[in-house]
Amino acid sequence: MKLAFILDPLDQLKAYKDSSIAMMRAAARRGHAVFAIQRDALVWDGGTVSAQALAITPTDVDDAWYVPGATSSQPLTAFDAVLMRQDPPFDFEYITATWLLERAAQAGARIFNHPRSIRDHSEKIAITEFPQFIPPTRVARAADDINAFIDTHGDTILKPLDGMGGSQIFRVRADDPNRNVIIETLTHEGRRTIMAQAYLPAISGGDKRVLIIGGQVIPYSLARIPKAGETRGNLAAGGRGVAMPLTEGERAIAEYLAPILWARGLLIVGLDVIGDRLTEINVTSPTCMVEITAQTGFDVPGAVIDALEKACA
Repeated sequence: MKLAFILDPLDQLKAYKDSSIAMMRAAARRGHAVFAIQRDALVWDGGTVSAQALAITPTDVDDAWYVPGATSSQPLTAFDAVLMRQDPPFDFEYITATWLLERAAQAGARIFNHPRSIRDHSEKIAITEFPQFIPPTRVARAADDINAFIDTHGDTILKPLDGMGGSQIFRVRADDPNRNVIIETLTHEGRRTIMAQAYLPAISGGDKRVLIIGGQVIPYSLARIPKAGETRGNLAAGGRGVAMPLTEGERAIAEYLAPILWARGLLIVGLDVIGDRLTEINVTSPTCMVEITAQTGFDVPGAVIDALEKACA
């Protein structure tokens, strides 16, 4: 197959842990051709979406993880599959990219995750479609509504709807003297909607990343365990990643969601689960493949290539 990956700048990727690089390495080991595309290279003209695509040969050396080949302008329909793997921020340029990619999909390109599904699927708000699995949650922007939630639940988590990696997440108790200024800061004084969730003590055992690949549930999660004195388990916030078999509760959530999300063209999904409660559904560029593979021997990047080979057969 001929596979294109839409990525962040290549020199910014951390090869020792990057899931996209792990997928490219897995694809190359099977003889598939691998190309890298930058989002700002997408062009629509005359009904065709094309991009400058760099042919790359992945290596197993992290300091020099690829050998560059030729760069050429190619229509996205020339690839067997295109994987959109760029990190947020989910800003207007990101939305524009999904519009262009949707035009490419309309012309016959296979885009994963499907651009319309990425655009329509807020990684935070998406959980509200499945209230049976989530902790007490309120999405609001008025300070009175958020304060009422804090008063009801006492110990809460407040977070923006467009953050990643644990950025701007606050634990706020009812007696916190800073609660008003935290709410003002996160909501931009009532101009931005945020999410409030009841604090889950099970975070001490890890914020679990559960992966779903092509509608199939990966049997291991990565528990991202907060460092001492920290609420957030995110690896970017200093959390420690420990792979472990799925619990019955985690598997039940994932098995329920898997066929629904795959039917929407979401090839790679990362659920965030604390205890037995679903807190996020990540679809832009879910990670943790490298850590799970290294600790368990289960080849998660290989499972992605399996799913692509099946989907593109």
